[in-house]
Amino acid sequence: VQVVESGGGSVQAGGSLRLSCVASAASAFPYSKYCMGWFRQAPGKEREGVASMGRDARIRYADPVKGRFTISQDIAKNTLYLTMNSLEPEDTAMYFCAARPYGDCWSGPVLSSGFYTIWGQGTQVTVSS
Repeated sequence: VQVVESGGGSVQAGGSLRLSCVASAASAFPYSKYCMGWFRQAPGKEREGVASMGRDARIRYADPVKGRFTISQDIAKNTLYLTMNSLEPEDTAMYFCAARPYGDCWSGPVLSSGFYTIWGQGTQVTVSS
């Protein structure tokens, strides 16, 4: 039962990256209801929610990334994506994928780390000015 992130790297401000999160068969996607999210944590700061998405495509974004980041999923590939455009140095952080089988993406605290039960190891994103 796991999720594995990839796609991080170093880019200049204004650049783009796409993160991927592959869920094992038991993690989230085979369930009839689930919620998945992207979080990030910069050095010395608390982990913060970035975006969330449920099986029914219910989506929520944190204010700092609205209009720049897009969350999407390919259920057939058990994969969650985070496309990040117009990256800023303030986006530099370790990015984590999280899952909650049977989670309610409509009414749950989907941008709160405590809502999720499965976490990946993270992928580093560094944006230089």
